[in-house]
Amino acid sequence: MTVTGAHLMAFSTDAEATRAFFRDALELDAVDAGGGWLIFALPPAELGVHPSDGPPHHALYLMCDDLDATLEGLRAKGVALARGPAAEGFGRVAYLDVPGLGELGLYQPSHPTAV
Repeated sequence: MTVTGAHLMAFSTDAEATRAFFRDALELDAVDAGGGWLIFALPPAELGVHPSDGPPHHALYLMCDDLDATLEGLRAKGVALARGPAAEGFGRVAYLDVPGLGELGLYQPSHPTAV
């Protein structure tokens, strides 16, 4: 079996605003699948599997090489922070306030990466 990619889904209370955020603030390339339904290209990805004391769940974090510079650029576009930045065991992380979606983690890893 060969896995050729991953398709992540974000469920938003304001899909148009969330799509605009990914398009305009994060400047992700997208294709229109029809009727304004944007499918965004993502940078290379990796998957970490962590133990959980509670129910299983998953989360999306975006990675960057320089958290401070990335946050400065995002703030200039009007992006608000929900939390952070803060040092965690895996790197420095901040949480972006994404319209219709809530918090989205953005971090500069301190661990070896697979990408």
